[in-house]
Amino acid sequence: MHPLTPLRRAWMPIGFTAGLIFQQGDRAAEWIEEGRSAFGLLIMVGVVLVACLYGFLSWWFTSYAVTDTELRIRTGLLFRRAAHIRLERLQAVDVTQPLLARFAGVAKLKLDVIGTEDKDELAYLGEKEARALRAELLARAAGFAPEEAVSVGEAPVRELLRVPARQLAVSLLLSLGVWAALAGGLVAPVVVWWLSSSLWAAVVILLPVLGGVWAGTVGRFLTEYDWTVAESPDGLRLDHGLLDRAHETVPPGRVQMVRIVEPLLWRRRDWVRVELAVAGSKNELLVPVAPRAAAYAVVARVLPGVDLAALTFSPSPERGSRWVVPLWWKGYGLALSPQVFAARHGRLCRRTEAVPHAKVQSVRLTQGPWERARGLADVCVDTGANGTVTARLRSSAEAAALLQSQADRSRTGRATARPDRWMT
Repeated sequence: MHPLTPLRRAWMPIGFTAGLIFQQGDRAAEWIEEGRSAFGLLIMVGVVLVACLYGFLSWWFTSYAVTDTELRIRTGLLFRRAAHIRLERLQAVDVTQPLLARFAGVAKLKLDVIGTEDKDELAYLGEKEARALRAELLARAAGFAPEEAVSVGEAPVRELLRVPARQLAVSLLLSLGVWAALAGGLVAPVVVWWLSSSLWAAVVILLPVLGGVWAGTVGRFLTEYDWTVAESPDGLRLDHGLLDRAHETVPPGRVQMVRIVEPLLWRRRDWVRVELAVAGSKNELLVPVAPRAAAYAVVARVLPGVDLAALTFSPSPERGSRWVVPLWWKGYGLALSPQVFAARHGRLCRRTEAVPHAKVQSVRLTQGPWERARGLADVCVDTGANGTVTARLRSSAEAAALLQSQADRSRTGRATARPDRWMT
């Protein structure tokens, strides 16, 4: 690992001590001369030394090796841990660089493995070394021989979409959730202060609210800044971040569902947000904001042969739906194509979810007592990413027919689906 890796675990006590000395530097000499704080200084120095020693030993006992079939990572000082990651189970290898790591020229690798929720990581490696190791792992996961994988290098990349900073900022300003968070952040502390007459109670309420507002506004802008989607033989590359830079990979064959989000104030500009559900991965965002045509073109690269613009949604029957879900029933719709099962819901913020037939794990028909009285039912399809897409408020006859026909489509789709392997 990189020689700067020990600072990963020792930076907090070192930074605290450096800050304290910087703040009280003019009095430190007086304390030492008088001897009043000698014991406190010894304790502080001891804490720093122990932290440095722990960081060094944790770095010393961390190693990795790439064999013909797996990546082995050994870590641990007191409790040893050995991870054996089979290369054919890798579905993404991400390179991330926090702000300080970018200045130091180091990076960490996050390994997304099929069947596990938590990502193993290697931190830190030199930036060039991290990219070279990433390319080698992806090549081996794609089936290249070990001697070929080392020389393959980075796969060629073709840019598909880049989100301008101005468009991202405007999209946040046009999000009702952002304004609701800001209003709550201003009103909630004032109400608490007025009811309790306690400034501290208002501050306690204000701090977490401000944290939520920051995460939904400035934090989101910093994370999604310069969002770039590019295509390569090993999947879609997502590069983003202003302070902390991330380079992620989305293997198209593992995408279980695509969601198109259309907030109310975005529709006049015809902007959409594209979210994903990937089996065994926490990567959930494909495009933060983009014109509809550009976003649909990216979706077509994730789901080959799928044209979302060509889908025709049939609404729920008015006769019974208006009594089951008054007013909001108009937001529900269903569309079927030879490639996908698609359902739509929502009026203020419209969401369209599309599931390839080959990714459907099960099909269910559900019917509550009020729906049964009105001759309606819901059809639910479950995906491999532990998600469900529901076509709500369909007539009972249509739902029963859809249950059988969707099971047949899924069986046929799995037989003709493309392989999940990369570079094939």
